[in-house]
Amino acid sequence: MSIRAAEPHPVVDDHGDGRWMSVHTHFLRDAKEKEPEVVLIGDSLIRNMVWSPLWKQMFEPLHCLNLGVGGDRTENVLWRVLNGELDQIEPKVIALMVGTNNHGDTAEQVTAGIMAIVKAILDKQPASNLIVLGLLPRGENPNPLREKHAAVNKQLSDQLADTPMTTFLNVDDSEFFLPGPKGGDPVTATNGVIPRELMYHLSMDDGYQKLCEPLLEEIQNCLGTFVKVESTSFDTGSLSGDAAENKP
Repeated sequence: MSIRAAEPHPVVDDHGDGRWMSVHTHFLRDAKEKEPEVVLIGDSLIRNMVWSPLWKQMFEPLHCLNLGVGGDRTENVLWRVLNGELDQIEPKVIALMVGTNNHGDTAEQVTAGIMAIVKAILDKQPASNLIVLGLLPRGENPNPLREKHAAVNKQLSDQLADTPMTTFLNVDDSEFFLPGPKGGDPVTATNGVIPRELMYHLSMDDGYQKLCEPLLEEIQNCLGTFVKVESTSFDTGSLSGDAAENKP
């Protein structure tokens, strides 16, 4: 039995304006013109990074190319990978984050879709380091979707354990939950509450900081470079520090 989440499909042009395919065409042109060392590909959680101040501070110095598309499911990212978006570049690191939009698919189907993308990326770019990001928790309160995401992450962790040139990066769920009462039960996906300001996608400041900091660290590990960021705090409403790349 075939699994749609693991088969390449473009987004259906319901609006009749070709918007999704035009983005894909733009990515093909953008990739041809640039020589990125780092490529991020996935859905809106990847795409919206460019609107966060952290993108300019953390990722632009690494010569990053963002290939995120809002609303993409695993089958859509798989189609884009198989249709040229990684063909004309030789990045050192590729980061993949997708699966949260696969509504109606089981955890096993979502995992199969992500693993199909992993295979396609490694076939296209066997010399690149691949970082596969786990799915983030969703919803203000515990819900079945959180349980599905946790199951996907467990399956990905197991299936990627022995995959060459590949790292599974699962951002700690507790980073997104309100702290529990002192002396109470540990805060987990089954009882944690996500603040409203982090719930819808990720906020441009605190939300993305929780995702970007561990991602940047893993990218640095893959690149073998050091990027100095003096401050990523938004307490003062401003960013300080600059990014400098120093090869060892």
